[in-house]
Amino acid sequence: MKVPMGAASDTVIVILAAGKGTRMRSDIAKVLHRAGGRPLIEHVIRACQPLKPAQLLVVVGHQADAVTAVAAGLGAETVLQQPQRGTGHALQIARRAMRKSARLALVLYGDAPLLQSDTLAALLDTHRRGEAAATILTAELDDPTDYGRIIRDSEGRVQAIVEEKAATPEQRAIHEVNSGIYSFTLEKLWPCLNALRPANSHNELYLTDTIAMLRQRNERVLAQLAHDPREIFGCNTRAHLADADRVFRARKSAELMEAGVTIYLPESVVIDPDVTAGPDTTIEPGVQLLGATRIGARCVIRTGSVLNDARVDDDVQVGAHTLVDGSRIASKAQVGPFSRIRPGSDVREGAHIGGFVELKKSVVHEGAKVPHLSYIGDATIGSNSNIGAGTITCNYDGVAKHATTIGKNVFVGSDTALVAPVRVGDGAYVAAGSIITENVPADALAIARGRQSNKPGWASARRTEQKRSAKATPPRRARHRQVKPKRRAKPKLRRKPARTKPRRKSKPRRR
Repeated sequence: MKVPMGAASDTVIVILAAGKGTRMRSDIAKVLHRAGGRPLIEHVIRACQPLKPAQLLVVVGHQADAVTAVAAGLGAETVLQQPQRGTGHALQIARRAMRKSARLALVLYGDAPLLQSDTLAALLDTHRRGEAAATILTAELDDPTDYGRIIRDSEGRVQAIVEEKAATPEQRAIHEVNSGIYSFTLEKLWPCLNALRPANSHNELYLTDTIAMLRQRNERVLAQLAHDPREIFGCNTRAHLADADRVFRARKSAELMEAGVTIYLPESVVIDPDVTAGPDTTIEPGVQLLGATRIGARCVIRTGSVLNDARVDDDVQVGAHTLVDGSRIASKAQVGPFSRIRPGSDVREGAHIGGFVELKKSVVHEGAKVPHLSYIGDATIGSNSNIGAGTITCNYDGVAKHATTIGKNVFVGSDTALVAPVRVGDGAYVAAGSIITENVPADALAIARGRQSNKPGWASARRTEQKRSAKATPPRRARHRQVKPKRRAKPKLRRKPARTKPRRKSKPRRR
């Protein structure tokens, strides 16, 4: 059920976004991580904007400048919490920046990107109608482990929030849990906020404790149940980011299919929130549509293609595994497969960019063709011209980029290099294999390659000579190396020790 969203001129929305998010294991502030194509904090601010509050405050702390840049770009004000001493302390800091005319406050978290505007509007509506001091956004979870349970009285009002550790077995069986997102009547909140004292090992002030204080003062505390329990989930880990991203992609795919777009295997596609597509367009598995991409009616975007900030008009065929980035593809044009259309390119009506073609900052006019295996950079190709396979525009001289201009009804043969700056006039022909360094006049034929020379009978004579040489030279015998058997090593004889005394000379024998 949709709740009407009038201007909440007496309401200030406070988004708590000062934490670092240590469980992310990251140097980036938690609320700056992305899911569904946007930073987490941007999703939350955008969910608040349709409520038209009198003031939208973001409490910043870790990487305050970077978070402020995102928030300010969406029209939100920021206030610095330094040091960070809990959610209660954050609201005390925010109080200093609140307008005196504010009567109600909606407090939520910058890491809860799945919140929707209708849910926040329903929370405020319940709070106003019930004249409550506080209203809690709750959800029913299949597995409520680690969440505080909501205890209601016989009239459905909140009697208490019981944390997991303190809950009885009967209370743990309750599936309605506290999201930590509240709407407060400020004149009832301020006395409780002033009375907060740190009663935990972290020496922090917790906003949740004000609910118990309000109940002790006999103030009315109500609860508003979220229609989709996933809305209350915070992103504390990389796995949570992936879960949130999956939800955003599913929501966007459902929105486009409701508008008449066919998406095969929607769980495999990635579609950013600002993407639009016309009816009867088909999106095949594995496609990514990013940024501010706009696709017309009756288009086909085939498997594996990535379109980023692209404009695709009606009746366009995008072949498999094609990248289109910051470029326009006009109606009835064809690009791909395996093409790369780089930023600043403009493919006009009925033009054809084929496989393994790279286009960079170039205009391909109506009916022109670049069928395959070419690089076209800083060029203009006139209508109905044909660019042969392997053609390149040599647009960079090592210092600056230069333009190539090809006129209408031009035929460029395969394996041609057009060395910019150069112009090819209307109706001209360029012979295959040419290296064009000078302008080609209209209706001329340009040939810029070495002249071919044919020698009749040369190959036959060559083969005859090779045969004659082979006969004249006797074949060499293969020499086999004989392996000699290894000789046994002779045993080493022990040497007699040298005599230390000199030998006596023998006496001569008598004759």
